[in-house]
Amino acid sequence: MLNKFQDYLISNGYSELTTKGKPSTAHDYSKSRIPKICERENITTDELAQKISVYIDKYDKFGDESEFGNKSNRAFINALKRFKEFVEAY
Repeated sequence: MLNKFQDYLISNGYSELTTKGKPSTAHDYSKSRIPKICERENITTDELAQKISVYIDKYDKFGDESEFGNKSNRAFINALKRFKEFVEAY
């Protein structure tokens, strides 16, 4: 599922690589941010997909895990929101 998520991000204009050839947003969200949320919650990506709105609420501005969601310029919460778009598209 995460490879399809990465493909989805790339097809929607997110960078796969930086200008220096290093992994960029699509790779970061699909290979780092979403797996880290699953690890923290002890769930699979399928379980995350089924309850994505619950986790967005939990990690967004006023949720119990908002401090973690805000790390790295809100990369975790932004990854969750893009994952929700991906889940709803498929």
